[in-house]
Amino acid sequence: MKKIKSPEELEQFRSEIQAGRNPKTPCIAICAGTGCLALGSDKIIDAFKEEISKQGLDTDVATIRETGCPGFCEQGPIVVIYPEEICYLRVAEKDVPEIISKTVINKEVIERLAYKDPTSNKRIIKNFDIPFYKKQKRYIIGNNINIDPRSIEDYIATDGYSALSKVLFNMSQENVIEEVTKANLRGRGGGGFPTGLKWKATRKAKGKPKYLICNANEGDPGAFNDRAVLEGTPHSVLEGMVIGSYGIGCHEGYIYVQNEYPLAVENITIAIEKARELGLLGKDIMGSGFDFDVVIVRGGGAFVCGEETALISSIEGRSGEPRARYVFPAERGLYNKPTNINNVETWANIPLIINKGAEWYRSIGTENSKGTKIFALVGKINNTGLVEIPMGITLREIVYDIGGGIPKGRKFKAVQVGGPSGGCIPESHLDLPVDFDALSEVGLMIGGMIVMDDLTCMVDVALYFIKFLEEESCGKCTPCREGVHQMRLILERITEGNGKKEDLETIECMGKAIIDGSLCGLGGTAPNPVLTTLRYFRDEYEAHIKEKRCPAGVCKALTT
Repeated sequence: MKKIKSPEELEQFRSEIQAGRNPKTPCIAICAGTGCLALGSDKIIDAFKEEISKQGLDTDVATIRETGCPGFCEQGPIVVIYPEEICYLRVAEKDVPEIISKTVINKEVIERLAYKDPTSNKRIIKNFDIPFYKKQKRYIIGNNINIDPRSIEDYIATDGYSALSKVLFNMSQENVIEEVTKANLRGRGGGGFPTGLKWKATRKAKGKPKYLICNANEGDPGAFNDRAVLEGTPHSVLEGMVIGSYGIGCHEGYIYVQNEYPLAVENITIAIEKARELGLLGKDIMGSGFDFDVVIVRGGGAFVCGEETALISSIEGRSGEPRARYVFPAERGLYNKPTNINNVETWANIPLIINKGAEWYRSIGTENSKGTKIFALVGKINNTGLVEIPMGITLREIVYDIGGGIPKGRKFKAVQVGGPSGGCIPESHLDLPVDFDALSEVGLMIGGMIVMDDLTCMVDVALYFIKFLEEESCGKCTPCREGVHQMRLILERITEGNGKKEDLETIECMGKAIIDGSLCGLGGTAPNPVLTTLRYFRDEYEAHIKEKRCPAGVCKALTT
């Protein structure tokens, strides 16, 4: 593959790719993300290839595209036939010959495979006409179903690397940081720190070399948004990282991803190799004279390594333990040098901001929370999956309009927001807008959502997350190591019917002490699931203690 040495060559290559593709030729897009693969989409892909060969069809009649996750995981495996955008859900191997003969060749719709709207009982044919997608704004993951993540040509054909070209040849380093700052992009890892300020601090910090890190250590139970971005559109992350490195003035980057994400590791590895081959990564990128390259580091799955200083320790080959934050990584991070760390989703936003402009980006969202947010929507909800919503949409819209409500006619009880270190809130807060500030005010962090129905015991939920956080604590600091352990013991005692009235006051005081005294963000947020369930569902705790009764009928010691 010939290296691209100028913006003109990139545009010429893009034009050649687009000219070589007939938009009228049927394309069978099949989800090959982890979720659909678990449901057998690999066998469906093989069945399509076999059937096309069996019927003697060539690439002028139909092509197959293995894509990333389109989001509607509840209905996988998902197949979309282009150019008509006919969407088929829960496709099985036996359906493949019929799809080829009826839909691909004769343009007929197989209605039983199309989405059935539960309110009107009508079949919805086109992918993004399905209610699940209606209130979403899929700027980051919307392309997942349109491209093969292993094909750099697919990414380039959809304006990929045009933002990088613009930055390297038409913008100064200061201009890049100014544009990101003006867009008011806040880090999507949970903390919400302004990205432009973080970049500026790293650029101004003394010391060379400077380093850049993509934090892909996604260890939250039920979360898979970073994984889906790396699997489905890895080049958007790479492009964002190269742009960031140019603005900051560094030449070495790392992607820290857990080893439990083999497909994400495989796809980002292929993306790096292809980008190097084309001269979009490595030395003298696109003939600009700017150098930047990336190394993949596989983590061992420790949740605490999502914390920046613990992640840095792990990359350096030491135990993944956090350190005191009196000096920030922007000043002294990896190998004691200035280091910028952003998560997967933050990096994927960068090409979008450069291409469309800060003003366009600022038009999405609320006053202090701009753009969109990707998260996993799971639990007791009809439409589980990966969603991307504009900041400011309410929790009610997410649960009922996007999520389709609670299965089996059950009643909504709570939604846990922000991963294991987030919190649980009741129905009375469902009209809360999803943005950094509004969620913070009620003790939540922005992030994945787990929906719970009226058969859920909130004391048991708090115990589940505290157990997880106790196991994942590195044990370095006493407040987290001992405090979370003691909270777990008290919660276990309550669920076993041995709780005392003073236990509630004890764990409240203990939670505040853990937050104030812990070394890192894991300990500083670990009490959240307990404190929020205590705040909003105190009556359940009291029923467990005073009446020796579990209202949801979950805690065995109190139901038998």
